Amino acid sequence: MRRSVIILLSLSAAACVQAATYRRPIERVASMDPINSSSVPDSRMIQLVYEPLLGIDYEARPYKLIPGACEMPVMSADRTVYTFRLREGVRFQDDPCFPGGKGRLATAQDVAYSLDRLRDKSNASSGMWTMDYVTDVKATDGKTVVITLKKPFHVFPWLMAMSYTGIVPHEAVEAYGDKFGQHAVGTGPYRFTEWWRNHRMVFTRDVGWRGWAEIKNPAPYDRLEYLVVSDPSTQWLMFLGRELDALGGIDRNNWDAVVDKRGKLAPELAAKGVHLLSAPILQVMYVGFNMDDPLLGKNKKLRQALNCAFDSPAWKRFLNDRVEPADGPLPFGVEGRIETPFKYAFNVEKAKALLVEAGFPDGIDPKTGKRLVLPISLGRADQGAREEVELLQGFYDRVGIRLEPQFMTWAAYLKAVSDGHTTLFMLGWVGDYPDAENFLQLFHSKNCSPGANHGNYRNPEFDKCYDEAMSAATPEERNAAWARAQDIIREDCPWIFLYFSKSFALHWDTVGNYRLTDFPYGMEKYIYFKPEGKK
Repeated sequence: MRRSVIILLSLSAAACVQAATYRRPIERVASMDPINSSSVPDSRMIQLVYEPLLGIDYEARPYKLIPGACEMPVMSADRTVYTFRLREGVRFQDDPCFPGGKGRLATAQDVAYSLDRLRDKSNASSGMWTMDYVTDVKATDGKTVVITLKKPFHVFPWLMAMSYTGIVPHEAVEAYGDKFGQHAVGTGPYRFTEWWRNHRMVFTRDVGWRGWAEIKNPAPYDRLEYLVVSDPSTQWLMFLGRELDALGGIDRNNWDAVVDKRGKLAPELAAKGVHLLSAPILQVMYVGFNMDDPLLGKNKKLRQALNCAFDSPAWKRFLNDRVEPADGPLPFGVEGRIETPFKYAFNVEKAKALLVEAGFPDGIDPKTGKRLVLPISLGRADQGAREEVELLQGFYDRVGIRLEPQFMTWAAYLKAVSDGHTTLFMLGWVGDYPDAENFLQLFHSKNCSPGANHGNYRNPEFDKCYDEAMSAATPEERNAAWARAQDIIREDCPWIFLYFSKSFALHWDTVGNYRLTDFPYGMEKYIYFKPEGKK
């Protein structure tokens, strides 16, 4: 009888814990070290524990910066010196690396240490680029950090909101050495309590975190559990069984079970308490041209024709209306984006006319009398990739051009793109911050491969506009230069502009204040538990 009571009590306690536990799937995480936060999953987990200097407003659209571990910086008149002041009560969590296992208040010296560690070449951080403009980081007192730049860089504050700048204590780095990435000792809202690598990560709420009073979360989750479940069908079944509280994405094969013909959540799911969210994201997908190719690089009319032949409405239907046709390199929500119509949007007749001007009437190469054949390289060979390229082949068959797919492993594909050994290649770019610079840098000649300008596009007029924007003293001057730069790109067509992605998510009605954001890093501190879905 006594044993039965113990079991019942244990079950009751487990139910209480479960009630305050938030569960969702996550991809594999490589490291919990902020300077190695090179992937979205890494950054999501790292910002639960670590705080960057600044944050990004969870609710504001357009996005805006807010204080993080530091207050908003003060910028010098010449725009090269930023003064950050550490906020009150920023404290490292308890950990054995500290004397007596008790955490301590963070200092400006910790901020300087963390940033110097990020820009130290010997650490080989994937985020070292965020410090390219920095010449000096100095803690002038216990609360103040002064960062000096080589020259004005208007997006620098956005870089200080990235996970790379999470503040770390030197005691933990020294104590754990090369295993520091397996631990996490930060100043953030959650503590890292369990890591079954490639299976599960668990975080528990730090009730003493100073920020809870500020964000006024009515019922924050006490426990966060992230499960590595790679199979979309398994994720879906777990979500339906309420083993997951949220699903940050809907597999194409499950789409018809989730969304009805009106594009709304299926009534049977809504009746059970499921909520569907959708929003555009800062991502552009494209087919890049190797501008060093003797044909494509010199034949602008051909590149324009290939854009006109891309059937964006059909592609949108293929992807279940989960994308929007791209009209240039800048997705919606990016400051400086222009809204003028794209001259080379889908138009088969215009594509055929441009092919005549390009010297390939009906897609025929006059030198050989045969159809023009263009190889397109892809970094995966799964069913989805094959279906996509078959659809593309159908688009270009209409105008007489044959696409020849070349499937590679991801590593071999990236090397081929970087080495310039492709003709056409399909890639995407996700914005690190909502500024035109982050996308238009992909076309500057200084960034040719192995940089982010994988197509090796070079245009002195574009470079001039880009450089003018970067040195502009006011947002108005900067956006005018960005507009000119976009006009050049949209006329030159160094890409086939495919689509801008949308984000979709599902969550149960027990999850409060769940929002879609391009910057979900540490977002869990804003969501809360609603018993039985009550508001």
